Amino acid sequence: MTRAQLDKQPDEVAAMFDRTARRYDLVNDVVSLGQVRLWRKAVAAAVDAGPGEIVLDLGAGTGSSTDAFTSLGARAIASDFSLGMLRTGVRRHGGNALTGQGVPFVAGDALRLPFADDSFDAVTISVALRNVHDTTLALKEMLRVTRPGGRLVILEFSHVTFAPFDLVYREYLMKLLPKVAKVFGSNDDSYEYLAESIRDWPDQPTLARMIQDAGWERVAWRDLTMGIVAMHRGFKPA
Repeated sequence: MTRAQLDKQPDEVAAMFDRTARRYDLVNDVVSLGQVRLWRKAVAAAVDAGPGEIVLDLGAGTGSSTDAFTSLGARAIASDFSLGMLRTGVRRHGGNALTGQGVPFVAGDALRLPFADDSFDAVTISVALRNVHDTTLALKEMLRVTRPGGRLVILEFSHVTFAPFDLVYREYLMKLLPKVAKVFGSNDDSYEYLAESIRDWPDQPTLARMIQDAGWERVAWRDLTMGIVAMHRGFKPA
């Protein structure tokens, strides 16, 4: 069974997540030592979506990240290009795009989003941007579907800011993460790719420049868990 490579061909990445969907949330909880739940809360607070607002949760997978936005009173759409992830999410949440019940799940490619211009008050993507084939094009697509003055929040694995811990983290990431995933019944080849994609991802200032170059303004970031992940925020010009 072939795994996705770092050139991130969409069909390979989607197939990899299709195979991983059933155990994805469980393994994320385990390999992050529960930190993923705190990260989701931080993203929801940064998006700060209230009643009457519409949030696009891009790369939402099974929709486990989407619930945090609806709990604040906003409407939220979960979108992903892995049909396996979406099917798992629909089974767990009972929502679909046609009936409007629960969380709507919509199949969508980050490079060609199936939404009209200026549709959303906020767009967010968590630990999925680095899996997109063309980061800059995806950032421009997110800008297109966000209303003027709306906001972008990105949570992504980043570069650890404390050097002694970075050595331990990289050892865990490259050697132990795939083994832990295998123990819990997930596809260890997928987690080898994920570990390599994290190591290959640009640092915090570089990503901030990419976001700004794509047309977003007031771009800033905040490190979480010593920089294991970073949360970047930007606004569409009014």
